[in-house]
Formats: sequence, C-alpha cells, structure tokens
Amino acid sequence: MRYVCWGFRNQGLASRVSRICCGKTEVARCCSVPCNAEIIGTQEKVFDGMLCCTRSYSSSSIFLKSHGEVCFFSSQADTKTNGEDDDDLEDGFSDLETPQDTVPGDGDDLSSASEGEGSVDTAVGEKKSPLSRTSEITKAILNAPALPVSKVLDKWVEEGNEVTRTEVSLAMLNLRRRRLFVKALQLSEWVEAKKHFEFDDKNYASRLDLIAKVKGLYSAENYIKQIPESFRNEKVYRTLLANCVSTTNVKKGEQLFNKMKDLGFPITCFACNQLLLLYKRTDKKKIADVLLLMEKENIKPTIFTYQILIDVKGQANDITGMEQIVETMKDEGLEPSTEIQTLMARYYAASGEKDKAEAVLKEIEGDDIKKNRWVSRMLIPIYASLGRGDEVDRIWNVCEHNPRLEECLAVIEAWGQLNQVEKAEEAFEKMLKKLKKPSSKHYTALLKVYANHKMLSKGKDLVRRMGESGCLLGPLTWDAIVKLYVSAGEVEKADSILGKAIKQKRGKPLFSTYMAIMDKYAAKGDVHNAEKMFQMMRQGGYTSRLRQFQALILAYVNSKTPAYGFSDRLKADNVFPNKSLAALMGQADPFKKTALSELLE
Repeated sequence: MRYVCWGFRNQGLASRVSRICCGKTEVARCCSVPCNAEIIGTQEKVFDGMLCCTRSYSSSSIFLKSHGEVCFFSSQADTKTNGEDDDDLEDGFSDLETPQDTVPGDGDDLSSASEGEGSVDTAVGEKKSPLSRTSEITKAILNAPALPVSKVLDKWVEEGNEVTRTEVSLAMLNLRRRRLFVKALQLSEWVEAKKHFEFDDKNYASRLDLIAKVKGLYSAENYIKQIPESFRNEKVYRTLLANCVSTTNVKKGEQLFNKMKDLGFPITCFACNQLLLLYKRTDKKKIADVLLLMEKENIKPTIFTYQILIDVKGQANDITGMEQIVETMKDEGLEPSTEIQTLMARYYAASGEKDKAEAVLKEIEGDDIKKNRWVSRMLIPIYASLGRGDEVDRIWNVCEHNPRLEECLAVIEAWGQLNQVEKAEEAFEKMLKKLKKPSSKHYTALLKVYANHKMLSKGKDLVRRMGESGCLLGPLTWDAIVKLYVSAGEVEKADSILGKAIKQKRGKPLFSTYMAIMDKYAAKGDVHNAEKMFQMMRQGGYTSRLRQFQALILAYVNSKTPAYGFSDRLKADNVFPNKSLAALMGQADPFKKTALSELLE
C-alpha cells in the first residue's frame, strides 16, 4: 500500500501522523501530492467547501479496531463486478459499504430514501436468482400495507405457515431492498417476541441497523445495552459505525472508534473504509491518517478502498492522481472493477477528457453489448454527459424491445440531459407498460427531467398521475417535487410542500431537498427563511456542516445584514471555515472596518 497520503502529511498533519506511521505509503503519495496544491489554492472550488483552512487536533487516536473478517451480511461495493446481485441470504445489510455520495457536499442520506415501494427494480422478463424471489412472508406483509406486521404474521401463522430462519432472512432482504425499514424492524421485533428461533449476532446487528435507520443513532446506542453481552461483538459495533457514517455524524463516529478500540476489537479494512467514506465527505485531509494507520496495522486495502480513493481524486479533478492510484492497484494484483471503471469514465467526461472517457466505456462494454447488457445502465448516463446521443440511441436500441427497469430509468435521465424530453417521455411510457404496479421511484425519474427543464405544468400533471395510481410518496419524490417548484421560481410553494412532507412522517427528507430551498432563500437575501431552513435541518437530524453555514452566511451578505455571533455558532458546532466561508464572513462582519468608519473613529 504505497502512495496516497504523502501530500496529506504535508498539510500540517505530521505531528499527529507520526504516531501511527512507520513509513510513507505509495497509495498515500499518489493520492495526495496534487491535492495538496489544490487545497492551498482554491480549495472551496475543489471540494465544494468541505475542507477547512484552519484546524485543531487532539492527541488521542480516533481509529476503530474491529474484527478481521468482513461481515457476510455487508454486501460490499468491491464484490459486485458483474451483473448479478450478490447480497447474501440473510436479514442484514445492503448498503453498509457503498459510497453514498459521488458529489461533494451533497450528503444525502440514501438510507432514508424510503418510497414505500411495492416492487423491486429487477430486470423485466428476466430469470431471477434465488435471492431475488419474494418470500411468502414478504407477500403477506405487502398485501396488507395498512396493518402492523405483528397482526399480519399472527394470522399468517394461524393459517398453517411455518416461520423458518431462512424464510425470515429472505423477507428481511426483500423489505430492505424495497427500503421498507419500518416493516423490517417490526418483523425483527415480532420474530424475537414469538421466539421462532434464537437470535445470533447477525440478527442483533440487523436489528441495530434498522433501529438506527428508523429511530436514529441515539436509540440504536441504547439498544446495544439490551443485547446479551456474548453477542455484543465487533459486528454489532461496526453496524453502528456504518450508520454514523451514513448520517455523516463525525463526532459520534469518532467517539465510537475510540470506544471500540478500548473494547479491544482488532482493526479491519471494513472499519478503515468506513473512516475513508466519512472523511471523504467531511475532511479529506484526515484520509492520510487512515491510510497510514492501515499501513501500520498491516491492513491490506481492498478494491473498495481504492474505489474510495479514486473517487476522492476524481472529485478534486486530479486526473493524474486518479490514474496513479489505478496503477498502484494493478501493481498490487487488483484489476479495476466495473464500478471503478465507471467512476473513471465519469471523471474523465467531467474533466473534458472525452477520448479517455470513451476508451474506458468501450472497455466496460466489451465485445458484445448484447452479452454484457447489464452494463447498459452504467454506460447510458455517461454517454449522455459526453453529448453522445448517438451512443445512447445505439445502446437503447438493444434494450428497447424488452427493457429492464434500471435501463429505463437511466435512459429517461439521459434523454433529459440531452434536452430530448419527448424521448424521455416515450421511455417512461414504455416502462409503465411493463410494470404491474409502478412505484413513485419510476415517476420521479421523469419528474426530475421536468424539474431540470422548468416544465412546471407537465410536472404537476405527472404528480397528479402519481396520486391517481396510488403511489406512496417518500423522500426521493419530495426531492423531485421541491426542485420542480424551486426551478420554476416558486420557492415559497416548495417550502410549503417540504413542511407538509415532514408532517407526514414517511421518512427523512434528503439533505439536497433542504439545501435546494435554502440556497434560493440565500440568493434572495431572505435571512429569516434561511435561518428557518437551517433550524429545520437540525430538527430533521442533519448535523450542521460547512455547506449549511455557507448558504446561511450568503443570505446575510445578500441582504446586507450583519451576522452577529456567526463565528461563535461555527465554534459551537465544531465547524471550521474554509477560504470561501471566511471571505463571506468578512463581508457580513458587523465590526469590520471600512474607510468611512476609520474616519469617524
């Protein structure tokens, strides 16, 4: 593992890093050297305001120690290298080690994006794997959506059905894939209450994960105390760690790292990858610490580790650094996964390296797109970003006669990006014909196209169709509807819709939903409503981050209103201003000196 943190060590971290470093890492060096120059220069442009220009560090280590093997119910991004779903048959996780944001500063918690869907997006007309089948327990729960799971299953058992560990595990997997976390939690509670089988550490970890998703981290922490001590192992704690990362709760996550270390759990690559994900979103300079820790503890990076680092370099538009990490990975005997190739193609496209992007896309496609059809959903959006409507058309022609749902969603987005709204509508209608019961997720794809093109009238008509079809709305749909009204200039209406959505308590609105409204208020200089949105985000469970403070101070600047005590607010939330935020704070400083004020003194 040689290359990714040399540059990070040069960013004022030497004293802290030296405690855990036995040498420079290759991975560290190639990931960080160009990044250092960017941070010193225009860091707010590179990382969308997620880095800080001043920093304080404690002398204590904040790293997690955990168990040597990767928990089998954590389906990892680095294991998916083909078109198959490789989730293990269990009652566990599907997203604990999947990067949730590829756009810096977004911070959307995908674990909260529950649309209450009644169907899973599998290939239309395609043979399903055993893990893709819907369990009888799931069918019973979905057939009675208004009833508590306990009543549904009590009746199901009375009808002579048997509750087995395998059937429950498959039902949990089905519900998780539909993001029906409340139903999954009720199922877990029912199984334990009825003592159909003894819980093991995986069952307790699964329950903990569901509690964190449904009730929050505080409730999940309290639940750990209820778990029998013999099952209170690393697997349980790493589950809480992953949820700290998914909610971007740095303080709680770091406290948990220390606690796990105190409990004597060994350090694993899973835990280090979680740290990398956390710092990728919040403080990229700390990535060096994690990489050096991995070297000291002789932890070999997985392909997922490299995927995170490549994503970091791509976000920084450091194409050379990204390519160096890929070469390092190959030197370690690891070939880029399809996910990594897709990341590379996306970042090549974003940086204007069109030829390199298309070369990688051809590698992903292989010799025959019909045989490798599963990659179509990855290729279509990137070709659209390159402006290659001809390639989108070519691939869609292969899929169009019997489209899979993910292909439909990808091509709807692609045609929207290429400003061909009519083709997006055609793909949408074709998809609806294939679905017995379309979910809000499917409508949301076209709704986003209308929002991006400021087609408010068509968007309203589509929302009405959703209502008539009986779709249950959730965070993804709220996000699309809010952005539809924001793009049309009706920010007050968007604010009202968000308020109503929160009262429905059908999930946690996305980070980007709040920010779409807050950014508009900031641009208008509406301090009152920007402050209101800031507080709503706190109440909604989003800890204060640089992104929110940037929007808030901009509202003060645009309204020409002094921002009293703003520095104290940042300190209270342990947020450090970057260059961009510091400049805005200077403009809104009530005590700043001007030429006139100096004359009058």
